Amino acid sequence: CQIYLLNGQEFRCEVDKQANGSALLKQIYDLLNILESDYFGLYFMDQTDQKYWLEPNKSIKKQIKNGPWSFFFAVKFYPPDPAQLHEDITRYYMVLQLRDDIVGGRLPCSFVTHALLGSYVVQSELGDFDRTEMRGNYVSEFSFAPNQTRELEEKVMELHKTHRRQTPAKAELNFLENAKKLSLYGVDLHIAQDSDGIELSVGVSWNGIHVYRDGTLINRFAWPRVIKLSYIRSKFYITIRPLNGNTLLNMIGFKMPNHRAAKKLWKSGVEHHAFFRLVKSEPQRRPKLIRVGSKFRYSGRTQQETRKIVTENEKRPQPTVVRTHSKR
Repeated sequence: CQIYLLNGQEFRCEVDKQANGSALLKQIYDLLNILESDYFGLYFMDQTDQKYWLEPNKSIKKQIKNGPWSFFFAVKFYPPDPAQLHEDITRYYMVLQLRDDIVGGRLPCSFVTHALLGSYVVQSELGDFDRTEMRGNYVSEFSFAPNQTRELEEKVMELHKTHRRQTPAKAELNFLENAKKLSLYGVDLHIAQDSDGIELSVGVSWNGIHVYRDGTLINRFAWPRVIKLSYIRSKFYITIRPLNGNTLLNMIGFKMPNHRAAKKLWKSGVEHHAFFRLVKSEPQRRPKLIRVGSKFRYSGRTQQETRKIVTENEKRPQPTVVRTHSKR
């Protein structure tokens, strides 16, 4: 297997041909020494460049039908409050993921936010501003934005001077505290259409389902209001709890590009709801002789279970964070 890590490094390893996803995931979590591992996962790309998360309880070879066994280590569940993450190493990988999201254009920012987040990146990697060593445009090797300008780099340098005495861990925490305020922070977007054929994006996050048109949020369904998520062929449905004394359930449907896209959105919703809302994940049910619908269930630990694991391992020494320098 070829694994691409968030710091730009590559890792090669071997797993048994018949192994489930959990065997490969364990190798990566052990390699990176991550205790709060359930926020992360491995994904692969199919032949149409669609992204799919590796399922722990399913054979790897049944998930990757064709092509090389190449995977990308990434954040799967973005915590609503990254400050509550217990270890610096978890926050470091969160920062790397968010930097990748920002530079890749998946997490839009204003000029001011690009500059502020960039200045924390520079503080984390270079430390305090030193006029004897940091001359000219000393941040030109960094990537801060999809379309980076000299004006942005100058603003980053100006702000960097104000962060004196911030350790790398403190600068990364400040980065996360500002990144979590972005409107698309932690939102897993899927292309869809409404009943009139108008193109939308349906997003899944820690707090519910979001609907966007032309990049603007037009509707949000918080998890307490969502009774059921389902899909039939290429249609995805949300069943909503009625408000204001109404007794009729409201079902909202979206047309997805195909059946696989509908199932993918449904699985994302099931997993996000289970991870952030349940106390513990549901046990895998025994297969029935006659089965209707998907047998998929979220099989990892929930956020609450992850936090419990951390408190049980409070004596574990903080892992050493090896920070690699950025290259544009």
